[in-house]
Amino acid sequence: MSRFKDVTVGLLLGGPSSEAAVSRVTGAAIARALRNTGHSVVEIDPGQGLDLPERLRAAGVGVVYNALHGTLAEDGRLPGLLDWLGLPYTGEDCRTSAITFDKAVSRALAERAGLPMPAGVIWPSDGAATRRLDELPFGLPVVVKPVAEGSSVGVSLVREPGEWAPALAAAATGGEVTVEAYVAGTELSVGVVRGKALGTAEIVPKRAFYDYEAKYGNAGTEYFVPARIEPAVAAEVEALAERAVAAFGCRGAVRVDFLLGADGPVFLEVNTLPGMTPSSLLPKIAAGAGLPFDALIDGILDDARCGREVSHGA
Repeated sequence: MSRFKDVTVGLLLGGPSSEAAVSRVTGAAIARALRNTGHSVVEIDPGQGLDLPERLRAAGVGVVYNALHGTLAEDGRLPGLLDWLGLPYTGEDCRTSAITFDKAVSRALAERAGLPMPAGVIWPSDGAATRRLDELPFGLPVVVKPVAEGSSVGVSLVREPGEWAPALAAAATGGEVTVEAYVAGTELSVGVVRGKALGTAEIVPKRAFYDYEAKYGNAGTEYFVPARIEPAVAAEVEALAERAVAAFGCRGAVRVDFLLGADGPVFLEVNTLPGMTPSSLLPKIAAGAGLPFDALIDGILDDARCGREVSHGA
């Protein structure tokens, strides 16, 4: 029996980030699954979050299911607040969330863990939008993205010099910018739960690049589970995914993204709050491993806990 069958689940969805719409779709699917498995659920859109502690208390919430995306939810601030309140929650703790959300920090840790990475540079926010193409230590094509965003928000593939300035403008929205050498190849995503890889999905976008529109818009993307790669390659990618989550200290259900290029797989990122929309990858991978959606969600909730012990005494 679930540890949280007799408590009210506070399902957080929506929120103030650029990914609020995706979060609401994710949250609706999670709410159905939790109710299907016998949980009492109250759905809360925290808005700007200023009164979130009071709303959680007023609803009698005993555990939080975090279905938010983007800043505040994934960058460590929400887990930190829930630690302070002493409420168990799904997803990663404050430290791991901050590490994985910041592409500059996660890149450094991935390199330290020996994960294969594309060549890349990180430019500080001051002047990032006006950097010149000839400042790059490698040539086109490149991928330009914000250091701290999710769901491919602000990510661009630059193949021609004329695309450079618009890509920087889209990525440099008040923060650092990362530029990576583009690796041509097969896009792969590994679902990892409790440190163990469940399987690998292959992503085939109909657009030239797997950006926000390809993920959530009408552009269309095909997914293959399992990925259409050799078993030995799949085993290699899944071992790298497990190494990544261990390096970052991930404890729950995450998605690890790779590109399979001519020289083998390269690590892209760990997503600590993967989407649960009808097109989301983690549910597809779990289903391919024999784990139905409702059971996946119930298991994620069962693993909820505070990230750090917090003393509320005098």
